[in-house]
Amino acid sequence: MQLATVGPSRIFKLNPICDLYTIALGRLPLVSLFKLHTIRGKHQGPHCCVVKNSYIMASALGIRITVLQPQKIDQHHLHYHHKSVIITITFPFPLSTRPKMASLPPTMKALVLPTPGASLEVRTIPTPTAVHGSVVIKVLASHLSDKHEHNLAGKIFSFPPNLISGGQAIGRVAETGPDTTSLSPGQLVLLHSFIRGRDDPNGVQVLWGLFDGFAPKTKKWYKDNYSAAAWAEYVRAPLEVVEPLDEKKLHSPVQEGGLGYSMEALLQLTTQLVPMGGFRGINLQPGERIIIAPSTGEFGGASVQVAVAMGAQVIAVGRNIETLKDLQATFPPGRVQVVAVTGDEKADMEALKQWGPIDAYLDIVPSIASGKNHIRACFMALRQYARVSLMGFISDDIAVPYATAVANNLTIRGQWMYERDDVKSAIKMAESGLLRLDKENGTEVVGRFKLEEWREAFEFVKENGGFGKIVAFTP
Repeated sequence: MQLATVGPSRIFKLNPICDLYTIALGRLPLVSLFKLHTIRGKHQGPHCCVVKNSYIMASALGIRITVLQPQKIDQHHLHYHHKSVIITITFPFPLSTRPKMASLPPTMKALVLPTPGASLEVRTIPTPTAVHGSVVIKVLASHLSDKHEHNLAGKIFSFPPNLISGGQAIGRVAETGPDTTSLSPGQLVLLHSFIRGRDDPNGVQVLWGLFDGFAPKTKKWYKDNYSAAAWAEYVRAPLEVVEPLDEKKLHSPVQEGGLGYSMEALLQLTTQLVPMGGFRGINLQPGERIIIAPSTGEFGGASVQVAVAMGAQVIAVGRNIETLKDLQATFPPGRVQVVAVTGDEKADMEALKQWGPIDAYLDIVPSIASGKNHIRACFMALRQYARVSLMGFISDDIAVPYATAVANNLTIRGQWMYERDDVKSAIKMAESGLLRLDKENGTEVVGRFKLEEWREAFEFVKENGGFGKIVAFTP
């Protein structure tokens, strides 16, 4: 016999992305509630449904059904048989509306660092699969910095053996985990490198593909979960570092209303996230004047890009006046002033102050910087109640003018990377066109390399990397 046909009026659709539906069968004498859950596997489409871990409120007759498998599936119906009972469930939407996931290949190529300072190796390894809290991304472009060779030597950053670096990438979702709610297969996403522990975000912080953190528990957590980043064809990425991108706006040609950026150019966003964290940490406002020092390297130049996009007036500090002038010429007249520091504290301070009161100061000196004597002059140049963000990665102490800091009521803030809201803000600025990622605004893709060409890539980036110069692995 046919027990029932459940129509649209009896279906309460909770979320079409979550694959979770509750079917209310209140008029039926035998069964009052089903819980349907879609089981998704590597070779299973969205139609592969079972009644799993079902709970059934039985009638007074005490009849209990625990598991049913569909005997027949069509576009709007699931047909279940149990002994002499037939249940047909009608969905008010096509069951094929959610995108199907293409099967992932069993293996992939990855660029592996056996030990710190060793030679990289291209290996064929199993392709990862998505688990709770993650998605698998097909990598389109992953970032290579002119500092990577130095960083991977293990002298500044620690990391476990068999590291796959490349925590900054652009890719497409290839497979979603069982608890993914907002990402779908084929979607264009940005991957950034700053991972926090979900249950201890302040105590567990690492740089994906580069640094396993400061504490022993963090190092173990990193080794067990996050030692494989995006220098590979596919990567399993934690949801916390995956941000969706508006592909139509960012990638479509200008004549079609888009911004026309290449996938590799979008990698500049992953560098710009760092100063975005610094600026938002000290509440930089449009129209304010800020010192950025040093300003001509990869992160310093990106800091100038972000500050200009935020509406600030920038004083860019460096040592080479010609390099500074090239940087200045990238932006509209009057937006960026430049100061080549000399080491004479008083002269440098006066040079910084020549355009008027200075509201803020971002220091982003890298670990390999050879000179840090600009810092005191920058502090001395600040107005009353100015704010300072220290974002560099140096182990030396710095000479802060204590009396000046007190007398001028300076706020000094250390800033380790960025918050997730900073990531979203940077992406919104790029999608709106405020934060430009084109050659006219300092971003240029200068090199694309396959994973097998890593030696050539490393030599190339040493000579051609730096501010706004994008070199990418394109697996």
